[in-house]
Amino acid sequence: MKLKEKVIIFSAPSGAGKTTIVKHLLSVNNKLVFSISACSREKRSNEVDGVDYHFLSIQEFKDKIDSEDFIEWEEVYENNFYGTLKSEVERLWREDKIIVFDVDVIGGLNLKKYFGKKALSIFVKAPSIDELERRLRNRKTETEATLQKRINKAKKEMEYAKDFDVVLINDVSEISCKDATLIIDTFIKS
Repeated sequence: MKLKEKVIIFSAPSGAGKTTIVKHLLSVNNKLVFSISACSREKRSNEVDGVDYHFLSIQEFKDKIDSEDFIEWEEVYENNFYGTLKSEVERLWREDKIIVFDVDVIGGLNLKKYFGKKALSIFVKAPSIDELERRLRNRKTETEATLQKRINKAKKEMEYAKDFDVVLINDVSEISCKDATLIIDTFIKS
């Protein structure tokens, strides 16, 4: 199997630390390239359009759904859409790299179904819901209402961990990054 035919899917509830692990992997392995998801949520102050996400208006996102421009998409919260653009995957295939996805849990399962044996799916899990809540609070990006929404969603998402190829418990970030590197290296060599 060619490198460019492989994909690695990272999914987790918000606050589990998947993005930290993905950024680490991208910094240590030049065979990997990040797939930028599209979303309709507001851009956070530290985010850059076209780097962190392709930020679209709700209408733009819905138009792309109607045009079948997505491999997968989901309305994660009301009028808050996330998805993987076909054009993004095609662009990355041309680079002859292994695509890394950092997506929500349902998106991860949809990508795994789409790519089949070409994909390695990894569910990143915080050691506990209490730790997940602490991490989300420390971000200081949520209102109490949105925080509770994310925690309730996380509890439901944990039920899907068994459907992924690997469950990685992210207790100590440095250890989790090393573990993820070993997992990825094994997958690339297979």
